[in-house]
Amino acid sequence: MQDLLARFLDHLAFERGLAANTRAAYAADLALVTDWLVAHGVARLEQITRRHIVEFLSDQRRQGMAVATMARRLVAVKVLFQYLQREGLLGRNVTAAMNAPKLWRLLPAILAPTEVGQLVDAAAGDRAHAIRDHAILELFYSCGLRVSELATLRVADVQFESAQVRCIGKGDKQRVVPLGKQAAGSLQRYLAQVRPRWAAKHPAVDRLFLTQQGHGFTRQGLYLVIVHYAREAGFGGRVTPHTLRHCFASHLLANGAQLRAIQEMLGHVSIATTQIYTHVDQERLVAVHRQFHPRA
Repeated sequence: MQDLLARFLDHLAFERGLAANTRAAYAADLALVTDWLVAHGVARLEQITRRHIVEFLSDQRRQGMAVATMARRLVAVKVLFQYLQREGLLGRNVTAAMNAPKLWRLLPAILAPTEVGQLVDAAAGDRAHAIRDHAILELFYSCGLRVSELATLRVADVQFESAQVRCIGKGDKQRVVPLGKQAAGSLQRYLAQVRPRWAAKHPAVDRLFLTQQGHGFTRQGLYLVIVHYAREAGFGGRVTPHTLRHCFASHLLANGAQLRAIQEMLGHVSIATTQIYTHVDQERLVAVHRQFHPRA
């Protein structure tokens, strides 16, 4: 149970990019829940039933816990189960039908296309690190990759002739994603000017993106790259690798792409996940209303 909880908290930090205080709140609430479960004979997450969660909340109520605190703890459990089911680590989500206030915003804020441009431009320059980081930012936005997928990309996975990137997603499933022209140009510059020098230190490493020491990037390392340039561009800590994936999908949808195509590019098994993941921005909704409503 503890291994799965640690994996979930790692996901919140380096893929969702939640603030340290929010992660600490999740960790504290889930530790309290799991301690209660273990004390009541539940040693594995797959053993948990809806009745266990209800009994835990009832016990909290008997102890005089505030309703808001109980709701927050239920939110933490629901988000954990959603993650485990989405990752294929749990067969069913016993909390799916349990309602709770949406106390925390789970999806990252979306950037406008011009703001994405500002973020990418923050890495402009002729220094080796800037050339590499510019390519990283372009590829994240161009392909909508998960941070774990970009971290494990190999040089051979980029196919410039067909303008495609081959990646291995969740469940070791392979998919091919289109590669935009700007991302391709940035990658070619990195491969020509920077990677050969750094790769010479460890020739056996075939990862696409390398550190200056010639090692492949970790998810944490890529997260820090994005956060650094987000701050440089004036966005503070609200931009993470997952933000760029969300922007990729949302901007495609807002410009008329079919949801089914976006699902394929994101690597979602179910289109329901894509429907939750993407959204139409409010400005477009207002424009549609003004155009078509008879009294607008």
